[in-house]
Amino acid sequence: MKLFDQTSPGFLNPSTVEGAILYAIIFTISAWLFGRLLRVTVEHVLARDKHDHFDRMAIKFIAKLLRYCVYAFAFVAYAHFVPSLSSLGTASLTSISVITVVVGLAAQNTLGNLVAGIALLLYRPFKLGDRLQVMAPTGLETGIVESLTLGYTLLRTDENRRVVVPNSLMASQTSINLTGNDPRVLCSVLFNISYDSDIDKARAILLSLAGKHPKVKSVSGCPLTQLGSSGITLSLDVWCPDALTAITLRCDLLEQAIKRFPAEGINVPTPHTIVVLKDTRRPSVEHEKAAITS
Repeated sequence: MKLFDQTSPGFLNPSTVEGAILYAIIFTISAWLFGRLLRVTVEHVLARDKHDHFDRMAIKFIAKLLRYCVYAFAFVAYAHFVPSLSSLGTASLTSISVITVVVGLAAQNTLGNLVAGIALLLYRPFKLGDRLQVMAPTGLETGIVESLTLGYTLLRTDENRRVVVPNSLMASQTSINLTGNDPRVLCSVLFNISYDSDIDKARAILLSLAGKHPKVKSVSGCPLTQLGSSGITLSLDVWCPDALTAITLRCDLLEQAIKRFPAEGINVPTPHTIVVLKDTRRPSVEHEKAAITS
């Protein structure tokens, strides 16, 4: 620092207020530019990766972690560069163990989420774009993994809602990966027919509808699965490309079957009749008119 004291003007001398402010701006801009350069580089690399050679979730997570490390390094370097803050920089390094204990006690959940996020990257139970089922306060939620941040995992549901799950909870709970290596799912559609219907004919109709549907990859079968009080249940089991397709496929097959069955003489049990009880404690309108007339 003596070199600055002897030859440097006031605004270039880090010992002066003007110099300290100038170098604070320089370090801040440098850290911001380096962080932005890192982010742009990562986005450029991922954009050119058309065949998914890189793990997008891991790269984005590490890039965010590195940007925070750049900002922390810039602060410590600036504290060492400015003489009035050099003691602060030295203390921040020599007392790193004490700071770690204090910060760890004050932010256990935050650090736990960070460590859990690193564990998710190492064990890789899922990746970006995978479809997961997780347990949330609202019950079982199904969504697609949008991002893995330093603290949270974001899922997008079919209703376009965002489910934010802490990484510590994501790493500890049991989640079902509906995508995995083979995204196919077995879709079972239940059909109820009456006892007087021809079971073989109903099964043939269902198999024919499934075989002609463009979203069905293959038909597994159509066994009789249940004997009810008003009819029997046939389960049409088909393989479809993914879990999201299974939802629309189930609706399509139900609608096509309910339109086809009456034309083929297949009877469908009617829903139970809803009986509305009349309050007999109040006289009817006719009874009131009769009483007035008399």
